[in-house]
Amino acid sequence: MNHREAQQVIEALHQGVSQLIVGQQTVIHQVVTAVVANGHVMLEGAPGLAKTTLVRTLARLLDVSFSRIQCTPDLMPSDVTGTMVLADDQPGRYQLVFAPGPIFASLVLVDEINRATPRTQSALLEAMQERTVTVAGTTHPLPEPFLVLATQNPIEMEGTYLLPEAQRDRFLYQVMVDYPTTADLVEIARRESTASAPTVTPVCDAATLASVQAMVRQTLVAEPVLQFAATVVQRTHATTAESPALVREYVQYGASPRAVQALIRTAQVEAMRAGRLQVDFADIHAVALPVLRHRLVLRREARIANMTADVLIQQVLATTTAM
Repeated sequence: MNHREAQQVIEALHQGVSQLIVGQQTVIHQVVTAVVANGHVMLEGAPGLAKTTLVRTLARLLDVSFSRIQCTPDLMPSDVTGTMVLADDQPGRYQLVFAPGPIFASLVLVDEINRATPRTQSALLEAMQERTVTVAGTTHPLPEPFLVLATQNPIEMEGTYLLPEAQRDRFLYQVMVDYPTTADLVEIARRESTASAPTVTPVCDAATLASVQAMVRQTLVAEPVLQFAATVVQRTHATTAESPALVREYVQYGASPRAVQALIRTAQVEAMRAGRLQVDFADIHAVALPVLRHRLVLRREARIANMTADVLIQQVLATTTAM
């Protein structure tokens, strides 16, 4: 596969999702970028904004195995990872065998992840980071590719559990799903009033996606761009002297080293989507918000002042110059 073919696959994925999802072009762009970068995605938005439909459509376009985990407070870790069960391999003879859970799929939709208890949330940690699951002392590899796309509802806080910082850090992107425009609502109503619906056909398989991901990693990243990405991450920390005043005032903990890795990986995808063989400073700017917003831990004063992570990240970008 060459650079142009990889670019065409990425564009086909974007266009395929756009056939079923009305509007939300920024959301689609970011989710496709994260998938090509081989990273997990947190989708945050109110109910009814087609988050689940987007993930299902993506699985059909990629032609990979798909499973859905609906999180509830009574969901147990074994409901996610699987468990040991008694099976009779011969009449009168039983043995313990492993029954895989829904986590054993290439594309896993974890719906309303913040409704699962911390114990169940922790069952996802090993899977998301190591891409393995350990049950009864035996480690089982997960399929390739393995991608978790989780949804979180920001307006229903009854019976929810905040994700720990360590788990949020495992998501490559946090994508904010906004309410559609009036024009988009009209188009949604128009489609509902017709009998026909757009059909989705696969545009690539797991092997093709792996080839695209390998091609993306060959996109060149010059030393000044690496320095710029590292400086941006460093300036999200209140303890850095060069950090903006707002960051020093409102940020309790800045982004982890995983953030700089995420910036580079997703910026490489952005460069390829633009038809370039080398990452530009503009690519870092393009991916900074979804990469960093969930990695900043804000002080209580930030909530009182209605200060958001996005505003702080934009302040960092505005005050950081290219080397």
